Amino acid sequence: MLKHIHLLFVALVAIGFIGRVAMAQYQPEMLQRKWIKLSPHILAGLLLLTGIGLVFQGDWLAGSYAWIVAKLILMFVFIGLGLMTMREQGQKRWIAFGATLFCLFYIIKVAFAKQVFFFL
Repeated sequence: MLKHIHLLFVALVAIGFIGRVAMAQYQPEMLQRKWIKLSPHILAGLLLLTGIGLVFQGDWLAGSYAWIVAKLILMFVFIGLGLMTMREQGQKRWIAFGATLFCLFYIIKVAFAKQVFFFL
């Protein structure tokens, strides 16, 4: 059950991010609404809490947990790139957007493979 809730928050964070980028590009005035400013922080916090819950529920700290550390580090990179995406304009925004989506893809692949370098 907790895994499904966590996956729901992953999807909501991704969809919310893409939606905010579209707003920043086409209707930046909408980004000033309080709930739009607050929702990414709430979703990211809930995502982190459910992730921590999964770590303890699955007893994943007993074995090799480098992939969990990698996901946590990549989450911070995702947040940083997301901030860059929202603040930049033009081509820089879209390069940061692509890098952010790649980072999200990498986090998801690490989660499924349970390996930091899943491609090796």
